[in-house]
Amino acid sequence: MSSSFDKYQKRRLISSYISVILSIGLVLFLLGLLGLLVLNTKKVADHFKEQIALTVYFKDTAKEVEINQLEKSLAMAEYTKSTHFVSKEEAAKTHAKEIGENFMDFLGYNPLQNSIDIYMKADYVSAEKVAEIAKDLSNKNFVDEVAYDKPLIALLNDNIKRISFWVLVISAIFLFIAVLLINSSIRLSIYAKRFTIKTMQMVGATKSFIRKPFIWKSIRLGIFGAFLAFLGMAGVLYYINKSFPELQLLKDQLLIGLIFMSILLLGILITWVSTFFATQRFLNLKTDELYY
Repeated sequence: MSSSFDKYQKRRLISSYISVILSIGLVLFLLGLLGLLVLNTKKVADHFKEQIALTVYFKDTAKEVEINQLEKSLAMAEYTKSTHFVSKEEAAKTHAKEIGENFMDFLGYNPLQNSIDIYMKADYVSAEKVAEIAKDLSNKNFVDEVAYDKPLIALLNDNIKRISFWVLVISAIFLFIAVLLINSSIRLSIYAKRFTIKTMQMVGATKSFIRKPFIWKSIRLGIFGAFLAFLGMAGVLYYINKSFPELQLLKDQLLIGLIFMSILLLGILITWVSTFFATQRFLNLKTDELYY
């Protein structure tokens, strides 16, 4: 009878530990994803900024040597990420493919112009800086026009600022919720041992002596939960890197290592603090209050 009761209690205890580990692991996993999102917001934003092209259209009288010289100078400019020269013939083929017919058949000539697409570094993709670069290029006598999407640049920068702000706000709220959830899980696991705590206290054990094994147990649970979160985060990182290799998320290994280490330390810190206050609460309860 006693043996089966002990087995039941042991299974119940193991089940409680597993639920705590899963709770901690899930919360830390979501916190880790938010951390990745916050720290990679700039990288993602920069990626989208660098997809915007500033196009320089040349006059028909422009000499090949002038176009080549400009392309070389643009390639070496501090604001340039990459350039791509598009001849009028290449532009005509692309346009014909898009509309499904060759417009030169009924026009009799090619009205398009030679051009260079300039993809700028993210730090230079702002309304003021792009306008300044465009004005400088327009002043060249062999350049006919410099075109870019002004509304898109303004909209992109505004949205990036707005999204960055709300990501930080949501991260702060979620961190608070995470602490509450982990704290609740640990308090429930300690609640089941409240009579043991009080018995040890009644036979003369000090508060620190009683608290110590509970803290070490919770820290171990926090570490197990953190490693569970690592597995989930590794899977998500692998999937994102495979789906969007241009973001190069796995390239910055120091940043990833910092996030994983922060999750581990956060798991240890939250479980330690939660266990300390949970045990303190039951240590301060009177014997008749243990039943409520």
